[in-house]
Amino acid sequence: MNRTVRTVLAAALVAGLAAGTAGPALATGAPAPGGTHATTPAYTGADTEALSDLIAGLPDDEATAALVRLGGTAGAWRGSAGVHDLVTRRPADPDARFRAGSVTKIFTAATVLQLVAERKLGLDRPVRSYLPELIPEAYGAVTVRQLLNHTSGLPSADFPGDTVEEWYANRFHRFDARELVASATAKEREFPAGKRQHYLNINYTVAGLLIEKVTGHDYAAEVSRRILAPLGLSDTSFPGSDPRIHGPHNHGYQRMKSEDGTVTLRDVSVWGATDGWAAGDIISTTADLERFLTALFRGRVVRGPLLEEMFTLPDSSVRDFVTGRKPMYSAGLTAWQLGGRQVWGKTGGRWGYNAGLGATRDLSRSLVYSVNSTDAKAGGENELVMGLVTTVFGAPSGD
Repeated sequence: MNRTVRTVLAAALVAGLAAGTAGPALATGAPAPGGTHATTPAYTGADTEALSDLIAGLPDDEATAALVRLGGTAGAWRGSAGVHDLVTRRPADPDARFRAGSVTKIFTAATVLQLVAERKLGLDRPVRSYLPELIPEAYGAVTVRQLLNHTSGLPSADFPGDTVEEWYANRFHRFDARELVASATAKEREFPAGKRQHYLNINYTVAGLLIEKVTGHDYAAEVSRRILAPLGLSDTSFPGSDPRIHGPHNHGYQRMKSEDGTVTLRDVSVWGATDGWAAGDIISTTADLERFLTALFRGRVVRGPLLEEMFTLPDSSVRDFVTGRKPMYSAGLTAWQLGGRQVWGKTGGRWGYNAGLGATRDLSRSLVYSVNSTDAKAGGENELVMGLVTTVFGAPSGD
């Protein structure tokens, strides 16, 4: 870790880090600042001591807070660590709301599949038949299913800036979904529809517009009516053009370069998410996401054969456009081979926030987390997140 970043963080925490981090306080009252807090009953199917140790050192250079929920046939375990913010150093709120990024895609895919069940959309019908004014003939073969499993061949839209500093300067810019699609479809396709898989937000931006087209309702209102309200997800919301997280939340921080070249931490809790929209703007809590995950896997959100679309990957001949590996994205979900078992779920990142949920298909083991990473959208794997995942499910395996 850059020595400048370490110095900045230590200065922000003053004596908090200098004095050391408090150990886990299991099933006790409020923890000391920077410590951990967990509730019973204990999750006997996972190494809860290891999980407590993983998050007990927060805040550190990589993250300022973490919220963890385990579930399954072995019981339940809840843990939180770190601080609410680097100024007051209050303990992290275990019920805090956070930006869940691409976890949004599960909600979008589930809504599209509900509309398929109602015969308002067809999975194998061309997207252009619904949005002829937006999707040009060059993309006329792209189907609804290919949007959902990222095999459309649509390229990414153009965005202002390439660095986090440039994005930060444009953090209040309001992106229009139709303009993003027009920007993408003005380019040549990356590959013929259905022949490769490339995970890109643009697929779900189009899916959000499809929802609006066939229902006549705003995307957020439709998803709220169909999913949030029936499941009682009262702490989950779509921010629209509002850059703030309303309600209790732990602050997110991002490492950025200053004009003099030094690296500093900036509070990025207030940041517009219109670039993500139906692909990545949702705000939620670990409790709401766990409830949603359980309901989804039990067939209470998408019912019948269409639920299998969320657990079906493209044929193995369809290789990833970037890595050449076997496909790992279905309609809204991601499949991982962990500890010799298949785990389904989704991860997401917005600056200052990493989130994820995952479970075995039978819900015998599940994990939901929020980690306030100081470089949440960096390339590569987050060490703390990978530690949580491998502790619960096991190490990655397979192609």
